[in-house]
Amino acid sequence: MLVEAPEVLIQPSGGWRALDLRELWRFRELVYFLALRDVKVRYRQTALGVAWVLLQPLLAMAIFSIVFGQGGRATAQGVPYALFVLAGLVPWLYFANATSGASGSVVGNTQLISKVYFPRLAIPLAAVLANLVDLGIGLGLEVVALVIAGVPFGPHLLAVPALVLLEVLAALGVSVWLSALDVQYRDVRYAVPFLMQVWFFATPVVYALGDLGERWRPLLVLNPMTGVIEAFRWALLGTGEPALGALGWSLAVVAGLLASGLLYFRRMERTFADVI
Repeated sequence: MLVEAPEVLIQPSGGWRALDLRELWRFRELVYFLALRDVKVRYRQTALGVAWVLLQPLLAMAIFSIVFGQGGRATAQGVPYALFVLAGLVPWLYFANATSGASGSVVGNTQLISKVYFPRLAIPLAAVLANLVDLGIGLGLEVVALVIAGVPFGPHLLAVPALVLLEVLAALGVSVWLSALDVQYRDVRYAVPFLMQVWFFATPVVYALGDLGERWRPLLVLNPMTGVIEAFRWALLGTGEPALGALGWSLAVVAGLLASGLLYFRRMERTFADVI
């Protein structure tokens, strides 16, 4: 007599259970090797190699200092304009490069996704983490510039690791949205460079938040990078007091972007192999 085997129905989890960050932790070695691969590929067969990490902020700092530096005079915060700009450029370049690279990371790993199972979130996460090497080099450049300029170091530098973590989460929150959308709509790859250009001028990188009138300041504070850049500038230069209001808004917006982005990414990833 034959006994029918029980039918087992496997369905994807919904809601917050679908995130399953513990699974991502089990694949942490994969995240590490993907990030290491991105670092190696980025500067392979380049004449200057990692020197580009130094040239990018230095050249941008020189250009903005010539255009907006007003003859090399100090800013209202009492620091040279070049240092003021560099303190904003270093964290901004990390955010822009990490977001731009991670936005197309899922489509860029088509062969891997279609053949092997692993948490797809590992791909944009690795792309975001890979750019931490550039951020570390940039922060080292900032420290050297401060030493040359004779700017004293203070206890506010202890806030830098927490700000780096906040910026990583901000880049990841935007990246998971863009990378998932890029699978469905290939227009994303063309829109991201334009988005980064507009976002740059909407962020107080070459100007201070206090330089804006009251009319635009509340709108600019909604930008999650506003509080991050202002806090980085305070931590590195020790100028004035931290913009706690802007930083609080940044924390709230980053949390919203990250939570909604993770849910959307996990919802869409079940169709990645079919659509990609």
